[in-house]
Parts: sequence; C-alpha cells; structure tokens
Amino acid sequence: MEKVDVIILGAGAAGLFCGIEAARRGRKVLVVDHAKAAGEKIRISGGGRCNFTNLEVSFDRFLSQNPRFALSALKRYTQWDFIDRMKEWGIAWHEKTLGQLFCDVSARQVVDALLRDLAKAGGQLWLETSLGDLRLEGTDFIQDTSRGPVRAQSVVVATGGKSIPKMGATGHGYKVAEAFGLPLVDTRPALVPLTFAQQELEWMTPLAGVSVSGKVKHGRTTFEESLLFTHRGLSGPAILQISSYWREGDSIHLDLSEGRDLSKALRSGRQNHPKAALRTVLSGLIPDRLARHFEDMHGITQPIGALSNATLDAIAMDLAEWRLTPVGSEGYRTAEVTLGGVSTDALDARSMQAKSVPGLYFIGEVVDVTGWLGGYNFQWAWSSGWAAGQVA
Repeated sequence: MEKVDVIILGAGAAGLFCGIEAARRGRKVLVVDHAKAAGEKIRISGGGRCNFTNLEVSFDRFLSQNPRFALSALKRYTQWDFIDRMKEWGIAWHEKTLGQLFCDVSARQVVDALLRDLAKAGGQLWLETSLGDLRLEGTDFIQDTSRGPVRAQSVVVATGGKSIPKMGATGHGYKVAEAFGLPLVDTRPALVPLTFAQQELEWMTPLAGVSVSGKVKHGRTTFEESLLFTHRGLSGPAILQISSYWREGDSIHLDLSEGRDLSKALRSGRQNHPKAALRTVLSGLIPDRLARHFEDMHGITQPIGALSNATLDAIAMDLAEWRLTPVGSEGYRTAEVTLGGVSTDALDARSMQAKSVPGLYFIGEVVDVTGWLGGYNFQWAWSSGWAAGQVA
C-alpha cells in the first residue's frame, strides 16, 4: 500500500498549489486526478491567457452563506502574494480591465510552473487515476484508487464543482463531504449565460451577436459591463456576473443609458433630424439592430419628428429600465463555476479543515465560496490551497 503524509484529490489550481505548499514543509505529498492532464481549467481560462487574479480582491466579492469565511485565507495569502509568485516564475502579465490580470502569453505557463514547483518540492502526481471510497482506519485515511489503496495522515479535497463536465468535473468532493457527515449548501451553475422562453427568443434571436455596454441589475446588485445577445438568450460579462444572484422566476433590469440623459438625446435628435426614422436616431445611442427592435417594440412607423415628448420619454425609460425575465441558464455545461458546496459552517476558516474530522480538508470550488467573474475564483483557489498547505 502506498503511504503518504498528504493525499490531495484533484490536480486543479487549488490542489496543485496546496500540494506545493505542503511538500515545501517536508510532507510526503501525492496529488491524484482522473484527468489525462493537470490544470485543464487553468489552461482554458481567460481565452487561454488565464485570468489568474484580480487587483480588487475583497471578501465582499464572494458569494457564500457566510461571505466572511473567505476573509481569513484571502488576507493571509493575497493577490499581491500570487503576483509575486508570477514574478518568481518569470511569467509576464497585464491588467486587462476592472483589475483583471492575465498572462501575456499563455495560461499553459501557469500550469507548467505549478507542475515544476510540485516536482521540485518532492510532490508526486498521479494522473488518469480514478478515485474510489475514502475511509478512516484508526487515525489514518485509506483512499481507494485505480492504482490501489493509499494510506495518508491528511486528505485534501480539491475536486472542484460540477461546472464544465467535459473538462472532467464530477462533483466527487460533495460525496466525500456527505460520507463524513458534512453539510452541503445546494449547488447551482454560476457565471453562466441566461436563457429565455420562446416568445422572447422570437425577437432575441435576430439580435444574436449584438454586444452592448450597460448595467444589469437584480435587486440591489448591479454590474456595469458588456452584455451579449445570443440565440438562446443573454450572455457577456454583466450577465455572467448577475447569473450568480439570479433565481428562477426573478426578473433582471437592463440599463443601456450609460449615464446619458436619453430623453434629452432623443428630443435633440427630433429637433435636428425631424424626418429621420426613430431607429436612425437610436442607432447613435445603441447598436443598429437593437435600435430597430426598440422601434418595432413601440410600434413606431412615423419619423421621429411626429413623436410626442411622452412617446420619446417612454422609449428612453425602456432603454434605462428594460425588464426581462429569464427562464433558466445554460447550466453546468458552460458555467464557469459552481455556486454552493461544502458548508463553511463545517470548516475552520484558517486551515480549511473539517471541524468534525481532523485531517480532512476542503479547498477551492468544492467549498461554498464563489467569486465574481474576473480572477476572483482563481485567487480563492490560491488562498484556500495555501491555507490548507500550511497545516495538512
């Protein structure tokens, strides 16, 4: 039987980083994953450039039943610490927008650096190795694998969530938590495009491919980024962000004004171009295809000069307070992350250890901590992995 100090289930961002930290402490570490390659989500992230962290990381940009749970790990291993690690690795990076940091060349550089550091620290990596049952035997854990059982003093569950199953996501970590009596928070796809009913799609589908800047609101939560019309509904950064807060039956509100006084702009257009079609004036404010939709939506056939102030104000109001009701999302197939997971009530915030099972740790996406779009979830992987790696 293989004997190690620490077995880490999952060779993603959190698992690899935890493995490096634990191995550097002199622990005998084994990282196990059923995939053919380690760090596949890292490799495909950020369009292949890996949005590895964000300059604006703070605990209030994470969703959880206890958002303050993430504070300890995020403060002890910060975005600045990981930026220093990138400098050590010699990986060039740049800020794209809203504090989002990307590799200049390739996400593969991050994967390669993690694997180099793990090997240098003496950690082992077993790929294409499936996981069986995990059980306690005395004070040790026995993890069944397709290569045979492994005995370990500590087990770190870094198996991720259910998002992007084609990359190998299985939800295995939730089964481990349940087997040891740890509570779960209901999971659902997050950072995911939203879908609409057929009656909305009749007018949305012709708009597929149209991108527009604006604000998307749900309750008291607002994101100001671009949004994209698709054949099935809405996508784009603002929509992905709001999807983490949206629930079935809820409406969202789009504000396409971008801070402009739209009533004033439409009245000015009427005064300067009275014979122009409404869509012509609107196309100076929003994309042309969207302008045509608003003209059709209001049943306008006459030139803008024939429209009353009340009509222009109503159109302006719709542009600034456009209420839409999605019926669902694209699901785990395209979701960037999974909302929910192992309840933070069951974990120690400083070490990520299960309070009721000494030696069992949960890190990364499998935990009920979900960040905003833009590098926040990678930072949670680094921070939580680092925290567990100091003690496991």
